[in-house]
Amino acid sequence: MDPFKQKPKSLFIHGPIIVGAGPSGIAVAACLSEQGVPSLILERSDCIASLWQNRTYDRLKLHLPKHFCELPLMSFPQDFPMYPTKHQFISYMESYADQFGIRPRFNQTVVTAEFDPSSEIWNVKTLDGFQYSSPWLVVATGENAEPVIPKIHGMEHFHGPVVHTCDYKSGSQYKNKKVLVIGCGNSGMEVSLDLCRHNALPHLVARNTVHMLPRDIFGFSTFGVAMTLNKWLPLKLVDKFLLLVSSFFLGNTNHYGIKRPKTGPIELKLATGKTPVLDVGQIAQIKSGNIKVMEGVKEITRNGAKFMDGQEKEFEAIILATGYKSNVPSWLKGSDFFTKDGMPKTPFPHGWKGEQGLYTVGFTRRGLHGTYFDAIKISEDITSQWKTVKSKSCSDSHIINLISTTTLNNV
Repeated sequence: MDPFKQKPKSLFIHGPIIVGAGPSGIAVAACLSEQGVPSLILERSDCIASLWQNRTYDRLKLHLPKHFCELPLMSFPQDFPMYPTKHQFISYMESYADQFGIRPRFNQTVVTAEFDPSSEIWNVKTLDGFQYSSPWLVVATGENAEPVIPKIHGMEHFHGPVVHTCDYKSGSQYKNKKVLVIGCGNSGMEVSLDLCRHNALPHLVARNTVHMLPRDIFGFSTFGVAMTLNKWLPLKLVDKFLLLVSSFFLGNTNHYGIKRPKTGPIELKLATGKTPVLDVGQIAQIKSGNIKVMEGVKEITRNGAKFMDGQEKEFEAIILATGYKSNVPSWLKGSDFFTKDGMPKTPFPHGWKGEQGLYTVGFTRRGLHGTYFDAIKISEDITSQWKTVKSKSCSDSHIINLISTTTLNNV
């Protein structure tokens, strides 16, 4: 009889439990599958890659060339452009899951995951009352699990809509409206550009410093050129090259209110995870005045905002391009592997493995490129242990009857 029809309270998984069915979780499951190791993915939403499917704007494209964004064991289709669209990436993810027979258990929100030292087992409890147990736990919820909503004085009094970019789809509903976009990272810049193309009037708040780089240099990816140079040249020299290129193609962005950090773009990315903004037309719109750059917001009023430089303007909508954060501290208990911000304390390239069968993927601050390498390392490490456990269990007449994830995936 199907065990789920009996609604058991606890299930032991013969293989790792993976929390999160985004690109990182799917990649680990695929690598394990190739080694013959079963796994169970628990996903809180009703689909794979839910961030991409449900919480991104329509015009989104990959910021890096596709060969830097592939998952292990399967390339993008050859007919995809250099920078695949959101919908193309989603189709790639769905094909990837089909290729390796990956079927997550959806609508499974993990509320706690805790290691039991006495049994040396991870116990993972979900919102619907199930408990899953395994010697291995892979945290694949990533750096972007929850939107960051800043506390700005007066926000609750604003008369118009206030949305985070996770709920923004298109600028079509903002036609001819004055819109305040708070945040000048890639999302804020691209949303502002999208608003321009729908005849809205975006005002972009650039409170923090940010590097802007051309996406391409004479038809070659700026990021790709930087990665190639970094194989032969010191990091600081590569950063100087990027700043020279940026100045040549974009001009001095300080003149437009976009102030650069003192630390170079690649060095800053590796140290803090702060990604340079890749220009795909934003600077031209800023130069022409179609995107107006504003200083930090001092206060939100009923009809608009007051700024740090003393200006006050009226707006009809506010869009928060304030990024995302990890949610690991809210559910992973009894582990000191993560910081209070939900990032591994051990930096890349050693942050993929903790103690007691704990692994992390998608926390490298290097996007899908980092996921690629960590997924392979994790699968190799778990596979070696799994084969040892399997060999031992076959000769132990008292071993518990383990429920395979093949049964779970057919539910």
